[in-house]
Amino acid sequence: MTRLNPETTPRHELRAERARRNHEAALAAFVSRKVEIDEMLARLQALSDDHFNVGPDEVNWSHVGSLDHIAERLAKITAFAFGEDAPNE
Repeated sequence: MTRLNPETTPRHELRAERARRNHEAALAAFVSRKVEIDEMLARLQALSDDHFNVGPDEVNWSHVGSLDHIAERLAKITAFAFGEDAPNE
């Protein structure tokens, strides 16, 4: 990457170059975070598909409480993602 010389390059070109680099960095960070979220969602889906590693004969109220906790947090995350009012607020 060629860097602009601040002594010979007009200010508007320097600002434009900084803005372009800033945008590229933001895009790379965004894509990286999206990949992390996609991986977490895939893990959660797999865990849900396996009934959260609990067999029907093992289910007790602590499992229900754990799912309530997960559901409450996911509801808040979902509301945030869609710009909705969070539940229970």
